[in-house]
Amino acid sequence: MSHHLVEAIGLTHVYEDGTTALRDVTFRITHGESVAIIGANGAGKSTLLMHLNGHLSPTGGEVRIGEASITKATLPGIRRTVGLVFQDPDDQLFMPTVFDDVAFGPRNLGLTEGDVERRVREALQCVGVWNVRAKPPYRLSGGEKKRVAIAGVLAMSPDILVMDEPTSGLDPRARRQLIGLLREFSHTRIFTSHDLDMVLELCPRTIVLFEGTVMADGPTRDVFNDDALLERCQLERPLAMQACAGRPHS
Repeated sequence: MSHHLVEAIGLTHVYEDGTTALRDVTFRITHGESVAIIGANGAGKSTLLMHLNGHLSPTGGEVRIGEASITKATLPGIRRTVGLVFQDPDDQLFMPTVFDDVAFGPRNLGLTEGDVERRVREALQCVGVWNVRAKPPYRLSGGEKKRVAIAGVLAMSPDILVMDEPTSGLDPRARRQLIGLLREFSHTRIFTSHDLDMVLELCPRTIVLFEGTVMADGPTRDVFNDDALLERCQLERPLAMQACAGRPHS
């Protein structure tokens, strides 16, 4: 079985205040898939992502990466396999310089300093911010912080890339560059996003969450053509499909 496999089985999460964020969530994502997880605010999207590399532990059910259930014993290996980019880059950037932030993960893998430097350079060049490598993260713009956070994950060479709202806070040019970067990532990609046009462009498959429950899981265009589903889940079609829907047939 591929270690790229991501599987949730009856996943349930209840926060300490009694809020149930996930209810019996089950899905299976295989190697090379690009999958969007969408839903209105409070649907459970971020909570779900934080289970995929062990930042949260289930109240019930389990998450499996390949053949391994996420446990304390398997967590180090799973975090090398699953790279998670948080919605707010300030949650990820904490070192004195950009270079040190991106180098943090590779250094913890025990790589030589030469290999660490190579990975940092490649990751920062990949996202177009090698020029800010000596700056402290707090001196960066929001878009630059987002790119550095992504570079920090890419430097770990993950097999599965998980991103929470990757285009939030980006200007149109930075958004387009990020979409191009994500298109080139050849392994498994899992995103949450309110940017439904990006979802339409990058993700052949979409999972819809509503109040912590999976309401749909299927081809993205089928999901976005289901007006009753979208209405129930407080969603709308991507702008590209709204425009098409208003045009007369030739």
